[in-house]
Amino acid sequence: MPPVIITDKLTKRFGAFVAASELTFQVEKGEIFGFLGANGAGKTTAMRMLCGLLKPSSGKATIAGFDVYTQTEKIKRRIGYMSQKFSLYDDLTVSENIRFYGGIYGMNTKQIKAKTQDLLAELQLENEAKTLVRDLPLGWKQKLAFSVSLVHSPDIVFLDEPTGGVDPVTRRQFWDLIYHAADKGVTVFVTTHYMDEAEYCNRVSIMVDGVIAALDSPANLKQKYNHSNIEDVFYELARKAKRSE
Repeated sequence: MPPVIITDKLTKRFGAFVAASELTFQVEKGEIFGFLGANGAGKTTAMRMLCGLLKPSSGKATIAGFDVYTQTEKIKRRIGYMSQKFSLYDDLTVSENIRFYGGIYGMNTKQIKAKTQDLLAELQLENEAKTLVRDLPLGWKQKLAFSVSLVHSPDIVFLDEPTGGVDPVTRRQFWDLIYHAADKGVTVFVTTHYMDEAEYCNRVSIMVDGVIAALDSPANLKQKYNHSNIEDVFYELARKAKRSE
């Protein structure tokens, strides 16, 4: 199958400032792709272009086969997104959040009902279906947010620092959900500040000053830069940055 993300010299300028410069890479179906970079490196700008939320200045890109210039609405239908900041509604119940997002993504009533039952069972939240989201522990909120981002069976899910603020055990459980989604063919595009999580990815891209400074599997990057972990690779590259957030 063709890659689900294809970029060719994708660039975004804000006046004279080049936020993301000539990004060229591909991401395969079912791949877990880590997108790393310090604050100000250009990660957010790049992700917004890939999600169809920000028009590029130049270059090319297709997401799930759709063009980032002319088919942004179709892109939004084929992707899921979970932001760094919790993206569900605290004043709605667990079931109401699932139904709400299912409706946003164009699912019919029958599909939403079936998906709600499936998600509640998978997350073992049947007894909390009528619980307000604000009353759930943070770890459960994060897991629910991730599951809701997949409610419409997207080709790609974009995760923006999804495990921020949760404990190590919950982070490990969250990554089990990511692996499960990837096993079912969902491409996972994830940003994280936890370098140990980068080790869980199939491949890792490291952005510095708006460009991709390195892109390969964690094992190959560690070998290339002669380090025992991705954190040291990241710091070697990131400290060469000339700009900040």
